[in-house]
Amino acid sequence: MNETRRTLLSALETGAATGPALADELGVSRAAVWKQVDALREAGFEIESTPDGYAVTSVPAYGAAAIEYELEAPYTVEYHESIGSTNDRARERAADGDRDIVVVADEQTGGRGRLERSWDSPPGGIWASTVLDPTLPAAHVPLVTLAAGVAVVDACRAVGVEATLKWPNDVLVGDAPDSRRGDADATTDAARGGQKLAGILTEMEGEADRVSWLLVGVGLNANIAPEALPNDATSLQEQIGAVDRRAVLQTILESLSALVAAPETIIEQWRAYSSTLGRTVRVDTGRNEIEGKAVDVQFPGALVVDTDSGEEVVHAGDCEHLRPV
Repeated sequence: MNETRRTLLSALETGAATGPALADELGVSRAAVWKQVDALREAGFEIESTPDGYAVTSVPAYGAAAIEYELEAPYTVEYHESIGSTNDRARERAADGDRDIVVVADEQTGGRGRLERSWDSPPGGIWASTVLDPTLPAAHVPLVTLAAGVAVVDACRAVGVEATLKWPNDVLVGDAPDSRRGDADATTDAARGGQKLAGILTEMEGEADRVSWLLVGVGLNANIAPEALPNDATSLQEQIGAVDRRAVLQTILESLSALVAAPETIIEQWRAYSSTLGRTVRVDTGRNEIEGKAVDVQFPGALVVDTDSGEEVVHAGDCEHLRPV
C-alpha cells in the first residue's frame, strides 16, 4: 500500500472527511484523493460519499490495508497470498534497513519453527513476521520471545480461547488429548501438556552490546479445519469456530508493541499465562537432560528447574511436560 493511501485511511479512521480536507491533509489534488479512494474501493474497502464527506463503512477481511486500518501499533504491513517463509522475507527487509515492518501471508510453503523444524502453514492461519528496531542489548532478546507468546495468548483469550504458554515458545490449549486422536497421539499430547495452537520463532543480528534488528515470527493456527492439522495441534476454528483474523492479528501486534515498550512487565505477564510453572518437566538442552519441577522463569527468559540435586537454570532447550507419577 502506498504512503498516500495509508495516510488517507489513517485520516478516515476518526470519521468522515471531505475531499478538500483530505486533499489539504495529504498535500495532493482532489482528483488524486478521488483516485486513491477508488483504488481502496477496488481493494475491498466500502467507502461511501456522505453529506460529511468520505466515510469507511466496511473493511476487507484480510490484507495489508485491512490489517493496518485502525491498527494501534507503529507497524506497516507487507502482505502475500502465498510465500515460502515470512521470516525469510522479513530477514530480507531487515537487511535492507527496514524496521517496524510486518510480513504477513495467507499461506507459507516453507514455514519452519525452532531448530529448522517444518511448520505446516496452510491458508487460513496467521503467519506473520515482525522486524523490530529494539533498544535492548542482545542478551535481553529472549524477553521478546516471551513477549510474543504473551501477545498471542492475549489475542486468543480475547476471542474466548483459554490458551497458555509452554516454555520457551509454544502456545497451547488444554491439558488432555483430544478425542479425535488415537492412543499414540494421546501420548504426544500428554507429553506436550496440551495441543499446540501457535509457535514463536525469534531471529536477530547484532553484537554483544546492541541489536541491529530483531525478527519475531508468529505462526498461529486460526481458521484451519481439524483435518488439516498435525495430530498434536489445534486451531482457533476447532476451538470456537472461524475468527476474524484481522482483529486477532491486530491484537497480537498491539500487545507486542506495548510489551516491547515496557520490557519490565514481560516476565510477570508470561508467568500469569504459563502452563509450565508448577509442572514436572524434562528439558533437553542438547547436551544433557534436566528433570524436575519448573518453579520460575527469570530474566531474561531462563527456566528455573528444581531437581533432586538443586535448582538448575536453563537458558535454552526443548521442554516436555511430564505427567505426575
